[in-house]
Amino acid sequence: MSDAIEVEKTIASQGVAEKTGSDGYRDSDVEYPSDAKVETDLNVTENDLAEAKELASGMSLEEVRPMIERVLIIHENDPNFPYSIIERIKAFLDNDAIFQDPEKHAALIEEMKLEAALITVNSPYAEVRAVVDNHDDVNMPCGTIRAWAIGMGFSVLLAFINQLFSIRQPAITVQANVVQLLAYPLGKLAEKTLPDVGFTLWGTRHSLNPGIFSKKEHMLITIMANVSVNYPYTNNIIWVQYLPSYFNQSYAGQFSYQIILGLATNFIGYGMAGIVRRFLVYPSYCVWPASLVTIALNAAFHNDRNIPVESPFGKIFTISRVKFFAATFAAMFVYFWFPNFIFTALSVFSWMTWIAPTNLNLSTITGFNNGLGINPLPTWDWNTLLFDSTDPLMIPFFSTFNKFIGACISACIIAAIWYTNTWNTGYLPINSNRVFDNTGGIYNVTNAVDDRGLFDPVKYENYSFPFLAAGNLVVYLFFFGIYAATVSYAYLYHRHEIALGFKNLFNSFRKNKDSEVGRYQDVHNRLMSKYLEVPEWWYTLVLLVAIAFGCAGIAHWETYTSPGVVFYGLALCAIFIIPIGMIKAMTGVEVTLNVLAEFIGGSWVAGNALAMNFFKSFGYVTCAHAVSFSNDLKLAHYVKIPPRQTFSSQMVGTLISTFVSVGVLNFQMNQIPGVCTVNAPNRFTCPGINTFFTASVLWGTVGPIKVFGRGGMYTWLLAGFPIGFVVPFIFYYMNKRFKKTWMRQMHPVAMFYGALSWAPYNMSYIWPAVPIAWYSWVYLKKRYLAFWSKYNFVLSASFSCAIAVAAIIIFFSLQWSEITIDWWGNSVTAQGCEDTACVLYETAEGEYFGPRIGEFH
Repeated sequence: MSDAIEVEKTIASQGVAEKTGSDGYRDSDVEYPSDAKVETDLNVTENDLAEAKELASGMSLEEVRPMIERVLIIHENDPNFPYSIIERIKAFLDNDAIFQDPEKHAALIEEMKLEAALITVNSPYAEVRAVVDNHDDVNMPCGTIRAWAIGMGFSVLLAFINQLFSIRQPAITVQANVVQLLAYPLGKLAEKTLPDVGFTLWGTRHSLNPGIFSKKEHMLITIMANVSVNYPYTNNIIWVQYLPSYFNQSYAGQFSYQIILGLATNFIGYGMAGIVRRFLVYPSYCVWPASLVTIALNAAFHNDRNIPVESPFGKIFTISRVKFFAATFAAMFVYFWFPNFIFTALSVFSWMTWIAPTNLNLSTITGFNNGLGINPLPTWDWNTLLFDSTDPLMIPFFSTFNKFIGACISACIIAAIWYTNTWNTGYLPINSNRVFDNTGGIYNVTNAVDDRGLFDPVKYENYSFPFLAAGNLVVYLFFFGIYAATVSYAYLYHRHEIALGFKNLFNSFRKNKDSEVGRYQDVHNRLMSKYLEVPEWWYTLVLLVAIAFGCAGIAHWETYTSPGVVFYGLALCAIFIIPIGMIKAMTGVEVTLNVLAEFIGGSWVAGNALAMNFFKSFGYVTCAHAVSFSNDLKLAHYVKIPPRQTFSSQMVGTLISTFVSVGVLNFQMNQIPGVCTVNAPNRFTCPGINTFFTASVLWGTVGPIKVFGRGGMYTWLLAGFPIGFVVPFIFYYMNKRFKKTWMRQMHPVAMFYGALSWAPYNMSYIWPAVPIAWYSWVYLKKRYLAFWSKYNFVLSASFSCAIAVAAIIIFFSLQWSEITIDWWGNSVTAQGCEDTACVLYETAEGEYFGPRIGEFH
């Protein structure tokens, strides 16, 4: 890079100016740690340290002690917080001699003052300090006319595109990072061209051009785009209700029915996010790794500060963040065409199966498409690593590594189940997420239901028990485990934080708002305290209105469902939202409630697929929305957007996107001939809707009781619940007993998450992230913190944006017209068992496996 110039190390900003001894301590009467050693110990850059020193110089020992005690309570079990600091904090608090004779312990006291000052003037986490500014300008433009215009425009555009192409094979989705990228030139264009004319309302002037396009305006636009990316989940329910090939309920085509359900699920999630923001947004330990990438891109565009940093390449890098973003964006944009169009074998790099494509064992163990994917070099496609939205540059290394450990454990279990033909899995592909019948074919749900889509026991008993592949069975086992583990983990590791959240919530209802009871006092909360908070009753009102919409939609039309499903679903969400949100905020790993919602809903309303879908919508989807909206609230918190402007932008963005999505849904239903059939134009064949219908009927009509209940074939998988509940206790007390640094990094919920990352995914998606995450989060962060802080999250943002833009161009310019390149590099990935999954055993013509007809009920 032209801007990466090599200069003498003596001018490096990260150098040490004072002479130090060989042990890293200054030569003085009292051996204070050198700046270089303190930077390493406290995991801070020189600039962070200088700011903390200024505050620490005025602190007394009496002020420091209670602050450090709070740090220990909150961060003792925090895997993101450096354990070396925790050890020194304990040495500080447990030694009464320090407070009786402080002169003899001046070095340790100085370090504790610096730590106390650091968490006062900045974040306790290096990854947050790397991209989030700990200063604020209250006069910076935010909710401007141009920001609202651009934001609402993108809300319409994203909702339109994502809904329209959601039913196409393959589907296309425009993510918010593309909007963030495009919003900057549009904002700068408005800055250069619009006149400074406007009006004054309630003492505030609103101008078409208030000056420089600010980072707050940019982030407000991004937040509006974030809430508009996903179409209402209830659209899936409406599809299966309306289409003649499914439930054929014509009333589902009414706009009023569609919009009232869409608004209900979207705004219930938003109301929940607002109510739990004191648990998931305001605490400093809720880092939200995904938000850091978004902020890094924002900072690259708006931060003019460019400090030279020492790199691992023996050079001092002076390239600015925005130039670094541009260079890496261009490189990934060009490269992405190779593994995803020109030479797709780079993406599906199952090179060992190319040796013998029909070798059963080789393909089963190493295969990318249909095997376990155990391959040291499985892909050269960055997009493969993002299969579950956990970028290895974005989430902490311990999260990535724990996922890998969990996947290794479950891989062994899958192989054991399949090779022993347990539950007849040897007749099925080893790692499929489909449901099969007793001949090995795809389960045809119409053979088990009547004309109304309700369960028909006679037809079912004359057809087949639903069979699951080995990989899918293990996914269910660990899904059951992760739900129980989430509850016990939250109690063991986060009970103090949850208690603090409730104190803060109760304090919000007090008349004396200045009370310090339960208040969060980190720098970002102090800066945000300058702005008017959103009253609790605003969010409560949104929640109540959305609940009323949900009840009205279910009760007014012939849904064969009780409005009580709304409240039961909300109860499920209420139980899990705080534990799930905390785990997501601290690890980047999100526990989804889809399987639990299907399990409970299908058991509760057995035989009624539609009721199960509604329970799933109000239990699982609203919780997922609440987590997503909480991430957006954290974005606003980090960038210091006034809370009421954030509230307005999310409300308006969600309202616009819901109406646009439902409008496009009506167009698709009524104006696309043969939609959701094999004869549909432009490949609008609705693969996702077909899968949704199959899952709806299987788990809502056939029901989980027949599959997992007493007498069911897979009853033993319910052992996942007690196993998951106990495992966090084992890790917790092992950590207490052995007090090893590595034990603190073992995260049982992240392990369970990795263990269920199968069917259709496999180890080829999980393993490549491990060495990359280690190099970024361990090697670079420890040895070149300033370099890592400056470029790590910018690189993550540039790669994600480049992939999104390149994928859109490839889709519309080539895939839409079905243009392909026919050569070995694009065909070798679909040969033998990688094309059609191989199985251990085949059934003869007219034969079937499993329970005999009439033996299952």
